[in-house]
Amino acid sequence: MASTTPIDTPPAPPAATGRAPSTGRAGDKIFLGLSRGSGILLLVIMASIAVFLTYRATLAISKNEGNFFTAFDWNPAGDPPVFGIAVLLFGTIVSSVIAMAIAVPVAVGIALFISHYAPRKLAAPLAYVIDLLAAVPSIVYGIWGALTLVPYLEGLNLWLDEFFGWTYVFDKTEVGVARSLFTVGILLAIMILPIVTSVSREVFLQVPRMNEEAALALGATRWEVVRLSVLPFGRSGVISASMLGLGRALGETMAVATVLSPSFIISGHLLNPGGGTFAQNIAAKFDEADQFGRDALIASGLVLFILTLLVNGAARLIIARRKEYSGANA
Repeated sequence: MASTTPIDTPPAPPAATGRAPSTGRAGDKIFLGLSRGSGILLLVIMASIAVFLTYRATLAISKNEGNFFTAFDWNPAGDPPVFGIAVLLFGTIVSSVIAMAIAVPVAVGIALFISHYAPRKLAAPLAYVIDLLAAVPSIVYGIWGALTLVPYLEGLNLWLDEFFGWTYVFDKTEVGVARSLFTVGILLAIMILPIVTSVSREVFLQVPRMNEEAALALGATRWEVVRLSVLPFGRSGVISASMLGLGRALGETMAVATVLSPSFIISGHLLNPGGGTFAQNIAAKFDEADQFGRDALIASGLVLFILTLLVNGAARLIIARRKEYSGANA
């Protein structure tokens, strides 16, 4: 007798009940609505801020008798009113670049030491102390900078002027205390160091253990494991951490206002007292400004707002272009 192969028959369709099939539980629908609403609310808040800043900035710039982007003066109460952001833009960018140049290498080194070199008994307390530094208020950093950092930097400034004054950047041409953009950059580097370190440390701890063990099995040294396995995997995370630190450096207010001796002069001699930043200028002049003066300060705040968006957008582009190194495809 010929054998027959059983044929799988599809299951019978469910009996019609007169109701549409359920697409999910009620909790899932609620969570989806809340998360979607939160995203939309964030976009609405950002758009509202942009509209407010643009409106108030337009009122001020329309009555400005100077060039808003190139004028060195800030006198919105004058007759005629003249104000510009050239000095503020220069000081904000220069101090932030100094802070990033100092903080990022040190922060990455500390993060690597905690995650891959330090003994466990030392790594945990050290990581805890680093995280605590991120919680210190800005005004505390400012007071410490004004009372401790500024006096002690006098010797460093003289040393830089003596041995590196030929670079023009470290040529100190004015006598005065170290209330300069260079000092502000060092203080900002100390302030953003915990943020960059904490995020980078967590990224390095997520490196797949198999990657490190494979490199060690091939005879790689500890530094070669870090260079070939850890750093490529955490590159995008370090970039994100750096952008978080840069965002704080760009918008820092009280610490900069406490340390810096403001002046509306652009100078390439970074050791000379003077300079200014957007946030410091707004904090220093907002209380004494009239309605038009506050509109002028809001106009400078709009530039800082746009600058921050451009920095974050550039970071996203860098991360997207280096996605193959980010560990997302691991």
